[in-house]
Amino acid sequence: MVLAIWKDTTIATSDETVLVEGNHYFPPSAVDFGLLEMSPHTSVCPIKGAARYFHVRVGDALNVNAAWTYPDPTPGAEGIRDHIAFWKGVEVA
Repeated sequence: MVLAIWKDTTIATSDETVLVEGNHYFPPSAVDFGLLEMSPHTSVCPIKGAARYFHVRVGDALNVNAAWTYPDPTPGAEGIRDHIAFWKGVEVA
């Protein structure tokens, strides 16, 4: 079982993550979207495609752009479509 935790709060938990380049991508059904806020930030990976970001909010604490997803990945990254990955202090283990 893989967990994503920030500020002692579990954001996601799954035994079906997809590991890509050292990052666990959680299926959407495993993520508490009540803790995520859409961010206007985007980026592009030549291998995976365009990423969309989320802020993580726990109480009054905000972790800016701490989660991301590929809603329309390249064909080679189709396995992570809409999955969510975390960084910026979110512990994933």
